[in-house]
Amino acid sequence: MKKLTSQALSLCAVAVLALSIQGCTAVGVAAGAGATAGVAAAKEGGIRNTARDQAIRLQISDLWFKKDLKMFSKLNLTVQDGHVLITGIVDNPDMRVEAVRLAWQADGVSRVINEIQIKEERSWATFARDNWISTQLRGKITFDKNIQSINYSIDTVEGVVYLMGVGQDQAEIDRVIDHARNIAYVTQVVSYVRVRGDTPENIQTPPIEQAPVSYN
Repeated sequence: MKKLTSQALSLCAVAVLALSIQGCTAVGVAAGAGATAGVAAAKEGGIRNTARDQAIRLQISDLWFKKDLKMFSKLNLTVQDGHVLITGIVDNPDMRVEAVRLAWQADGVSRVINEIQIKEERSWATFARDNWISTQLRGKITFDKNIQSINYSIDTVEGVVYLMGVGQDQAEIDRVIDHARNIAYVTQVVSYVRVRGDTPENIQTPPIEQAPVSYN
């Protein structure tokens, strides 16, 4: 096997840590590519756009990983049509500024949406609850026949649900938001989802839905 370049090794390390994939081998990379090809083809925008967004995601993750492992581990990335959404919690404003600056360095980035919060680190209980919320919402929209769930990305931070993707129409987007609002512990829904046919540049300030706080 040919030796991997230092950049390839770094990117593979990022992928392993972030996604817990098979490993930095030709077999692992091939298996991962094969598993995601069908999903990419089915998503709005097709394989080309999905591949471009994934390349952006890997570039930014690599930049964070090289700069500061703490930054890399605390922040989350979602990329759609060159628009980068960054969420997560850091304990100082300098890290927030640096994370955004590095994101702009990736090739193909047209917009960086900064949703990084500055506060004390999430507890494990809060982290687990956020993951539970995302899992619940993913399940709800997957089994809703009126929603093409593959076109939606979900991220939850301290009860705030961030949505990104492409909806077939506004009614579908509203259904996703309604599902999110009715999940326990959700306090807010922030949507960066655009309607199919609209250009990404049309998305300005996202609609923010205040959800009723429920701890049932």
